[in-house]
Amino acid sequence: MLVLWLTTIFPQLRPLPCGQYQHDCNGTTAAQLAAILCSFGLISIGAGFVRPCSIALGADQLQNKENLDNERLIDSYFNWFYASVGISIVLAVTVIVYIQDHFGWEVGFGVPALLMVLSVSVFLIGSPHYIKAKPEGSLFTGLFQVAVAAFRKRHINVQLNYSDDCYYKTPESKFLEPSTDFRCLNRACIIEDPHMELNPDGKASDPWSLCFVEQVEIMKCFLTVLPMWSTCIMLLVSFSQPLSIYQLLTVDRHITPQFEIPAGSFGMITVLSLTIWIAFYDRALVPLLSRYTGLPTGISSFSRMGIGLFLSIVATVLSAVIETIRRNKAINAGFEDDPNAMLNMSSMWFIPQLVLYGVAEGLNVVGQIEFIYSIFPKTMSSFAAALYTFGLALANLINSLLVSMVDDITSARGNTSWLATNINRGYLDYYCWLMTFLCVINFLYFLAVCWFTDQHHHDGRSSLFPEVEEEHSANKRFHGA
Repeated sequence: MLVLWLTTIFPQLRPLPCGQYQHDCNGTTAAQLAAILCSFGLISIGAGFVRPCSIALGADQLQNKENLDNERLIDSYFNWFYASVGISIVLAVTVIVYIQDHFGWEVGFGVPALLMVLSVSVFLIGSPHYIKAKPEGSLFTGLFQVAVAAFRKRHINVQLNYSDDCYYKTPESKFLEPSTDFRCLNRACIIEDPHMELNPDGKASDPWSLCFVEQVEIMKCFLTVLPMWSTCIMLLVSFSQPLSIYQLLTVDRHITPQFEIPAGSFGMITVLSLTIWIAFYDRALVPLLSRYTGLPTGISSFSRMGIGLFLSIVATVLSAVIETIRRNKAINAGFEDDPNAMLNMSSMWFIPQLVLYGVAEGLNVVGQIEFIYSIFPKTMSSFAAALYTFGLALANLINSLLVSMVDDITSARGNTSWLATNINRGYLDYYCWLMTFLCVINFLYFLAVCWFTDQHHHDGRSSLFPEVEEEHSANKRFHGA
């Protein structure tokens, strides 16, 4: 943020403005481009460190096995953490943007830079009091080692009953033997020849041929979570509707004769509905639902994910229907060749779908984070939170690819593209129906993943790891959901 701020202070770090009578403006120099890309790169790297670790660090401060209501406390924390993200987005695109528009870029970028300095200062002041999990090596290296070791020992018959001494364990291990889930991976921790595979100090001579039981169980956690995590990607893709700004520019956005909502501000309806829903669910619905379900979180994380996916289907259906109505009004009014014409149609038609998107995201994403956090051991809590952020990035890439594919296919042979810039000539409603179809397929896939998890999920345990099982004992009843 400081580097980005400096580009607004020093004229040498940005291109010169074009003169009134200039046709060929001065281009950006290599140094100026390097400065702006450096700021973007540092922001991306910093966000990659902070976002997955902050939610996990906060949860670590609240873990207390002696507190009988700890499960409810952790769930409430996830809800409010995600609500705070929504509030911060609202402040960023309203207050900060207002400052940038009215006081210039120097002040507009200086305020976020100052806020980051304040944030780092608060973090450092509280740092001595935080509960900090110790790093235990590279997670991905351990996952690859399990896969390679299991492949190298593919000749071992895992159906045989091996004694506890045949499995490679750490001295403080809580596992006597690996679980029966994904049994083929158990080969990675089976000791075939102690003289060849173990050093005199008892450690594995080649970690790519012999792995700890804990490593194998972490790999199984990863394989268990991966299918469920993948179900949220289509939900995030459906939120990024192309050309929605063009739809809003063609309708009446006035609240009063003097006040008109900017088309770009309608996205805040989704963020506000998400934040309000999370607060309402946590404070009002959870105590009520807990009386009937017996779950401290009201309903299980699986139920919330499923309801969120279903609401996203309803939202995409609404978006398709409303776009059909909008396009028919434009054609009937003779505006087929005039995409900038104002229709006799209120922008309030678009609010229900935006509200549903916010509620769907609040239900699915919070349930997703809670589910992943409950499965992984404590040492992987930051990785569990990072999965959502990675899913969001992946969804944006998929959305861009999908838009390009639809545009190329539908515009072939001189046909009008579904996603034409002139939305009155295009068929944006067809694209919305395509998204609805993909969301339905994704929902069926989610149900299949739930069935598989219900049938094969560690004999009813919420996690493969004993300490996580103790902390998340209330989730043992998720099967009924």
